[in-house]
Amino acid sequence: MNDVAKTVLRNRIDPVTASVIQGALENIAVEMGFKLMRMSYSSIIRESEDFGAALIDPQGRQLCESKQSTPLQSGPIPGYVRGVMRQFAERGEAFRPGDVIMHNDAYAGASHGPDVAFIVPAFLGDRLVGFSVTTAHHLDIGALSPGSCGIVDAVDTYAEGLQFKSIKVYDATRRNDAVWQILRDNIRASDLVVGDMEAQIAAARIGAERYLELIGRYGLETVNAGFEDLLDYSERLMRDAIAKLPDGVYRATNYIDGYLEDADPTRRELPLKVAITVKGSDLTVDLTGTAPQVPDKPINMPLEGTVDVAVWLTLRSILLDTAVYGHIPQNSGLTRPIRIVAPKGTLVNPIFPAPVIARFCPGNQLADTVMKALAPAVPRQVSAGIGNLKVIAFSGLAGEKHWVHMEIFEGSYGGRYGMDGIDAVDTLYANTRNNPVEDIESHLPLRVTRYELRENVCAAGKWRGGIGSIREFTYLADGGASVEGEGHRFKPWGFRGGQDGYTAALMVKAGGGKPRALPSKVPYMKMKAGDRFLAVGPSGGGYGDPLQRDPGRVLGDVLDGYITAAAARRDYGVAIARGAVDAKATEKLRKSRRRRR
Repeated sequence: MNDVAKTVLRNRIDPVTASVIQGALENIAVEMGFKLMRMSYSSIIRESEDFGAALIDPQGRQLCESKQSTPLQSGPIPGYVRGVMRQFAERGEAFRPGDVIMHNDAYAGASHGPDVAFIVPAFLGDRLVGFSVTTAHHLDIGALSPGSCGIVDAVDTYAEGLQFKSIKVYDATRRNDAVWQILRDNIRASDLVVGDMEAQIAAARIGAERYLELIGRYGLETVNAGFEDLLDYSERLMRDAIAKLPDGVYRATNYIDGYLEDADPTRRELPLKVAITVKGSDLTVDLTGTAPQVPDKPINMPLEGTVDVAVWLTLRSILLDTAVYGHIPQNSGLTRPIRIVAPKGTLVNPIFPAPVIARFCPGNQLADTVMKALAPAVPRQVSAGIGNLKVIAFSGLAGEKHWVHMEIFEGSYGGRYGMDGIDAVDTLYANTRNNPVEDIESHLPLRVTRYELRENVCAAGKWRGGIGSIREFTYLADGGASVEGEGHRFKPWGFRGGQDGYTAALMVKAGGGKPRALPSKVPYMKMKAGDRFLAVGPSGGGYGDPLQRDPGRVLGDVLDGYITAAAARRDYGVAIARGAVDAKATEKLRKSRRRRR
């Protein structure tokens, strides 16, 4: 056992008090999250839950986070705070009671520009005792085209929208009106965006108030001691899980589409490489060999804020599955045993001012690559390849006012040991919800004319892959759209004999014309009233030998319309006649298939 591991065996206070403090901290973050959801104006926060809330200690360590938020929002919050602390130190600025700091610097902790944090320092007298922070994805951040996703042709970070580098929007309780006027003057749909920002500030202030109430109840020393014990406890859980893995190096490679229609090969079909080294209770994730950064396209991923979250979230999900371990305190202790190596100037550690706003889908593919690398070591704890996501920015003008809608279009999970893949959901670090049809149609000049699961594109396996969905939008007024996506070229990987999954697709149909296929990344394009926009989601990979799948489950998939009887025979060796499994014919088919192998 190394020295760090030994230190986590000591408790500073009694476990009961530590547990009470843990519960109180987590409830504060959950309250912040729910308050933010209820106060927000836009569906991206209210419905999709694309926000984060957390409490951070004065050293930049996470105390707790809002459980109902997406990991890609709450996970980067410690990095936001550390980035602000660095920039304040460089500028000679200090935190003061009543401050509210706005921050979205992708090269100082933020995930990307549209994910704006509002940070409220908490003071006990004149002593800084922590930070209450909310983050949220905003509908527009003043970039070259409407919306804050689907911007896939920015040449640098300056083209991606407004940059807020540790800006005090409240300075010792005094509101900085000039900053708020700049926001309103430079952001489309500013009523929605500024309303969401004000909701973030209110939720962060609530968090700071509740945190100070907790300190008042137990005392600062007791709360700090309880937090240190929680960090050590989380670290011990992660170290124990890592120590159960066989020592060695585990490797995997995946690819992202990049820009499939670009003639320059350095912008398309780009590799993501992962090598995971396990040694005792320490784990290193080495991303050497990943493609160089693309200097003038925004698919690069900030190391702090995207890459680290993709790695940590995936490892935590695999090694400390809540279904097995129950509740685990989510704090910075979980990341202590993990080291990330990411060479500068690559997709996973770009150099400023390389653009990064479209880092969402590449980052999710990186998380999938981490899963793939570790799969041989823990085959019963991983899923097969996931079907990645899309973000579609719909927009338009109603008179002189912009409307903007961010559609997070689902992917799907691959099969896993004992379970079929989950159909039509966000995956891995995304974990957001889709927008209800009723919400879209009641607020926007869009009609959802189709929303259904795909048919007969189900990756076969002992446990089948999840199925993608189809969603079609019809414009009721002139507008536009842009798309940030993945998964048009490379199929989700099958595992242990399971079939590879199925790729995604995008199509537009102008008026009464024929459908036109689009790549996974589409810069802003104009749309007319009556035009249709069709998104087809990918299907995840299968897990295990399809010939071992329970024939009754194959029959169920046929009866549900997921696959045809012909596909059941071809992929699973299951004969179905008159709505039932023909057991003798199935046994004969499967024996014949196994002999041919």
